[in-house]
Amino acid sequence: MELRNRVALVTGGAHRLGKAIALALGRAGAKVVIHYHHSAPKAETTVAELQELGIEALAISGDVAIVKEVEHIVDQAASHWGRLDILVNNVGIWGATPIGTATQERWDELMAVNVRSAFFAAQRATPHLRITQGTIVNIADVGALRPWRNHTPYLVSKGGVITLTEALAKDLAPEIRVNAVAPGAVLLPDDWTQEQADATIRTVPLRRLGNAEDIGQAVLYLVQADYVTGVTIPVDGGQRLH
Repeated sequence: MELRNRVALVTGGAHRLGKAIALALGRAGAKVVIHYHHSAPKAETTVAELQELGIEALAISGDVAIVKEVEHIVDQAASHWGRLDILVNNVGIWGATPIGTATQERWDELMAVNVRSAFFAAQRATPHLRITQGTIVNIADVGALRPWRNHTPYLVSKGGVITLTEALAKDLAPEIRVNAVAPGAVLLPDDWTQEQADATIRTVPLRRLGNAEDIGQAVLYLVQADYVTGVTIPVDGGQRLH
């Protein structure tokens, strides 16, 4: 896919991985719609950075835990420039839930934000993407391929993202391609200690952390790879092999 003058919607695009994805797509020629919820200042900063690079961009807000707002986000993105070519379902939440501490409310929240929003965004975007022969990229997690302890509800939600990717790839072919990226040790939680970071690095065969730009480049590859659909690419330095 040639990205010049294409329109990309990146959910959760204000900062961290979403920002790197937005920048990668914008630098390749796309116009970028940044979705955010509670991160208005960061969204404005990201839009300003894109515009300084000569990239057309705007930010729209919405709570993806509410289906009607997911649909409204897609509608706004498609109407602003009159088309939609790329949907990146990046928005997500996570957190530890050791057995005995998980609640129905937390389970439902993880499923709503991480899986349900991706499905309903894809469904709403489908008519637009069929017209443009567009593509969807979902952001999963390498933990869904090799689970770690104390995060079962989160990992189930990301496993759902991988299944969603494969199912949508069948449902939406041949007009729309659907793929996923599964990040590994790329952006660690802000409150982690150096000891925790070092312990994680020891589980990575490449013996280093990745960065957000690694994910942006993987998304860009999948957007441009016209004969690839239904795959999940781990970007984890080999961590899934540990």
